[in-house]
Amino acid sequence: MREWNTGNNDGGHTPPHGQPGAMPAHERDRMVQPDAAEAHNSQEGEGAKATEGNRQRSREQSSQPVWAVDASWPGALQDGQQQDSVNQNQSAGQHQGGSPKRGGAQDDRHEKRQPVPHKLDDFRQLLEKSVGLGDSFDVVAREMTFGKRRTSLFFINGFVKDVVLTEVLKRLTYLTPEQVSSDALHAFFELYVPAVQVTAEHDFDKVVDAVLAGSTALFIEDEGTALIIDAKQFPARSPDEPTLERVVRGSRDGFVETLMVNVTLVRRRLRDPGLRYEIMKIGRRTQTDVCIAYINDIANPKLVESIKGKLENVELDGLPMADKQLEEATVKRGWNPYPLVRYSERPDVVASHLLEGNVAVFVDTTPSVMILPTTFFDLVQHAEENRQTPFIGTFLRWVRFLGILASLFLLPLWFLYVLQPELKPAALAFIGPSELGRLPLVLQFVLAELGVDLMRMASVHTPTPLATAMSLIAAILIGDVAVKTGLFINEVILYMAVAAIGMFATPSYELGLANRIVRLLLIIAVAVLHVPGFMLVSTLAFIVLVMERSYNRPYMWPLIPFDARALWSILLRVPVLHNRTRPNLLQPQQLNKMPPKK
Repeated sequence: MREWNTGNNDGGHTPPHGQPGAMPAHERDRMVQPDAAEAHNSQEGEGAKATEGNRQRSREQSSQPVWAVDASWPGALQDGQQQDSVNQNQSAGQHQGGSPKRGGAQDDRHEKRQPVPHKLDDFRQLLEKSVGLGDSFDVVAREMTFGKRRTSLFFINGFVKDVVLTEVLKRLTYLTPEQVSSDALHAFFELYVPAVQVTAEHDFDKVVDAVLAGSTALFIEDEGTALIIDAKQFPARSPDEPTLERVVRGSRDGFVETLMVNVTLVRRRLRDPGLRYEIMKIGRRTQTDVCIAYINDIANPKLVESIKGKLENVELDGLPMADKQLEEATVKRGWNPYPLVRYSERPDVVASHLLEGNVAVFVDTTPSVMILPTTFFDLVQHAEENRQTPFIGTFLRWVRFLGILASLFLLPLWFLYVLQPELKPAALAFIGPSELGRLPLVLQFVLAELGVDLMRMASVHTPTPLATAMSLIAAILIGDVAVKTGLFINEVILYMAVAAIGMFATPSYELGLANRIVRLLLIIAVAVLHVPGFMLVSTLAFIVLVMERSYNRPYMWPLIPFDARALWSILLRVPVLHNRTRPNLLQPQQLNKMPPKK
């Protein structure tokens, strides 16, 4: 198996020996000493051509594949002609196909290319200067000699599989000087490195990037090239069920912090050859792996290119907070609290959206995946509804909708009826406190909102053995005692609890927090302006949502703009065989999911 990684990652065929090694020795001499080259007579030129012809015939008769390092190597002339244009494209930031792309600001070391040195001592000095070899204890360069060739195995301790590297070294110890005397790089790459994924790289900066990403580099003296061995083993946990998206029926696996595991979980559910995973690196220092996933014959190409373009233009020092920082860098939301991106930790949810025509963005080191574009109504749906029968799924969906509406409007409406009892219908005459507490109602609401947030944060940070004790403190000491002392009234606590349950029933955690902010604004507006305040804030919030767009898609679709069929499929959990078309919002290449009925 022969797998070449060109030095410039441009998808071409750069000869393995790097810069000047792509042409014969007499051609290099002619470039270095032009006057002497011009002094050669025609007989010497014909003799050189004859020598090259003999060399080519001897190589064709050989039983083993040999790397061509002269003009007879296939494609060497073309590469030599295209090298200048490739370098110009790379300096301008144009990414050629077939290799990981870089997004964001570039480090200076990537603009000035540093070739892999030929001598081991020079290689070690570069490692000491660039990655702190000798200073950082986890940076390892294991130097050994195989067949009288000095080598250095460069890796990050903790990122590699010891078993794989041990097998590689064990195989190399059997080499003799005769086996690696002529072309050591060819011998190591083609014959003696027993690893599944091995590529040749002669750019030192890219060697360092690959090692920092978990690979291992094998440097061979006098070759000017390093072999990149993919023997990664990241610290990772096993796929567990997501905490925020639990279901009664369904799979129990969820995304983890390792990118390769996450894309594999989706690939397991989508065995479609059209599923594409395009990877790039974002962050000048963190070099975070970001993967764009889509189905190439379903997703809108303009949507895919738009998302890729925004990601490639991200200019950040790094993404230590992973997908959330990437979202803020690509989605210009301002101070709008509503989420314009849907997050999911379930592979089945991501696979379902990919089949609809969405684009998923995986970010390494995070267990959540961004689904683009998204709408408000995408954020109020849950996987549990599709794990039940259509009738039960519709019932659960409506219960969830009522909980979300209660979390928004229950407290402001009750407060409005208390302030203006004449607005209450006769059937709701029982609403309203018999006596007020020692604090004004609006202050009780604000304190209750802050108290719920404080208890939520405390529950997150409380160790599991102490969670029960914290719940008792919140329920008895805070709730019951506050009512008995007259600081709060019973109905404020009751309706606040119902609103909090509705917030926690919201499938999207970010949407629940945004609804809480709107609810607090409604309470304050009702306290100040009563009915006009309620109408004013409600209208403004709705207008803001209508004007929002997620990757140039209307946020309130299918309500505005109105799409009756799509709205019907949101209000009701339609049976699978009746849901035959994809959403018009995404403008997919294939609108029909199934063949039309005969």
